Amino acid sequence: MDTLQFWISHYGYFGIFSLLVLGIVGLPVPDETLLTLTGYLIYKGELHLFPAFFSAFLGSITGISISYAIGSTFGHHILLKYGHYIHITEDRLHKAHSWFEKIGRWTLLVGYFIPGVRHVVAILAGTSELQMWEFALFAYTGGFIWTSAFLSIGYFFGEKWEIMLTAFSHHLALVSVAGLVFLFMIYYVKKKLNKKKQPD
Repeated sequence: MDTLQFWISHYGYFGIFSLLVLGIVGLPVPDETLLTLTGYLIYKGELHLFPAFFSAFLGSITGISISYAIGSTFGHHILLKYGHYIHITEDRLHKAHSWFEKIGRWTLLVGYFIPGVRHVVAILAGTSELQMWEFALFAYTGGFIWTSAFLSIGYFFGEKWEIMLTAFSHHLALVSVAGLVFLFMIYYVKKKLNKKKQPD
């Protein structure tokens, strides 16, 4: 907490942006705490609403775009070259691409709310050759919702922001995981039904 406050106090909006970029890419930055603290500092009048929101949103979509670029630039080649060590084949990569075409892109929306998932999903999106415009549509929308949600906690709950962050994060993580499970179930059932429709 003290480190985050020090970073923001010394680097301001650029500090918010840069920390979120690093956190979304995968470095150990407490992103949700940073966003909620930023909302609290807006509440206290130490930061202005629009520059703070813009810095946070831009940081989140920049970070996830870097992860996507890593996946699209290096992921496929590296997985083809070394993937056999972990049983990844060309056929499995093709299935991953097909999965993203059908349902995987929705994980870019809810994945923001599950720490450790968002940057992995973005890399997988790049590896599966999801089109940039589709990636941006889902990932940036998810980033907007995620940024707004945690900034709002800090802003509207003021001095109680830490208590509310803990409660909100716990319940939201459960809801997000349930949502992902639901999406997987839909995909699985749809796949089974399509197989039954195919002639023998």
